[in-house]
Amino acid sequence: MTAKSFHPETIVLHAGYRADPNSHSVAVPIHQTTSYQFRDTKHASDLFALAEMGNIYTRIMNPTTDVLEQRMAALEGGVAGLGVASGQSASTFAILNLCQAGDNFVSSTDLYGGTWNLFANTMKQMGIECRFVDPADPAAFARATDAKTRLWYAETLPNPKLQAFPIAEVAAQADQIGVPLIVDNTAAPVICRPIEHGAHIVVYSTTKFIGGHGTSIGGMLVDSGKFDWEKYGDRFPTLNHPDPSYHGAVWTQAVKPLGPVAYIIRARVILLRDIGAAMSPFNAFQFIQGMETLPLRMRAHCDNAAAVAHVLSKHPKVASVTYPGLMTGEARRRADAVLKHGYGALVGFELKDGIEAGKRFIDSLKMFYHVANIGDARSLAIHPASTTHSQLSVDDQLATGVTPGYVRLSVGIEHIDDILADLNQALELA
Repeated sequence: MTAKSFHPETIVLHAGYRADPNSHSVAVPIHQTTSYQFRDTKHASDLFALAEMGNIYTRIMNPTTDVLEQRMAALEGGVAGLGVASGQSASTFAILNLCQAGDNFVSSTDLYGGTWNLFANTMKQMGIECRFVDPADPAAFARATDAKTRLWYAETLPNPKLQAFPIAEVAAQADQIGVPLIVDNTAAPVICRPIEHGAHIVVYSTTKFIGGHGTSIGGMLVDSGKFDWEKYGDRFPTLNHPDPSYHGAVWTQAVKPLGPVAYIIRARVILLRDIGAAMSPFNAFQFIQGMETLPLRMRAHCDNAAAVAHVLSKHPKVASVTYPGLMTGEARRRADAVLKHGYGALVGFELKDGIEAGKRFIDSLKMFYHVANIGDARSLAIHPASTTHSQLSVDDQLATGVTPGYVRLSVGIEHIDDILADLNQALELA
């Protein structure tokens, strides 16, 4: 029985590891090392030439991180994973692995503010153009695509707009044109598996729900193995043309004996090698611990968030609530299509008295933490316009779903009565 045949609750405990071959430890050891002893000069040469797979240097691979990568790939239904230093580096690698100066990619407008800034400004400085389109019209991705378009990008449950992305509809068009759809699934682990809906690459900030403990920064890329890079030749020169930085290797050919992993191997041996955004082995260990309870936590997150959303929707001081389970029409249809086991932990709302009421609400919370994060086991709250999305213009904030008085909650796994009590007392003072 393969890991892919198990349910998520089993995968997060067993995929990629049984016991340490030396000590027989059941817990995954922390391999806190920079380097690895080679057997001899031939072994070293074979590793560097990719004639044999193995450990060279922790900037590129590490045994502890390898277990996490295998476990994440199994959870997502992919063929391989790559752990990196943060969710931002995962998004950056996802683009740079296919795009060079002069290329472009198409992205949904509904993004986390840091990703929007990365795409609109930093990528532009690298000579890579991001073309933003409204996912309300899935056909917009195809209209924005030309011969220099290397990929499409979206978030499953964009933070803070929380309107689920139409993965299957856009992925079907991507397959017809011959571009990969990359989906950031940070806000929806377990409750959505983008690869099942047609996505080709999945990225994560493991900092969030994967860890759940708020102690470690990290990111992950998962390759579905389902995109035929070789078929589309010149559209993907980074994978199909000789790579001058690796002895002229053509990645779709060089790694073919390993399976359909050209994308993830290039990201590892080129981008990790050259840019160095490696995940700490200790952080990988922390994420492995978090994964063991991930399915259980996601159930509690979803149940509590649903209760919070319904209470807020009836509160006299609340003007509106943003939550997939309360949406109607096409937005609700999309949410139901991709979110199979709950609507997530995130809830947004606008107070009737605007931005000042929002600030008073935040300052009056006693149990909720006021932090720039989501996905902790504990409940969190923030005012995005003055924090996570503050680098964006007012127009760009509105495009991503941030209004001046918008408050975002990441509802934790505490007892629902305690969560509601804290929200209610803060609303009384708002």
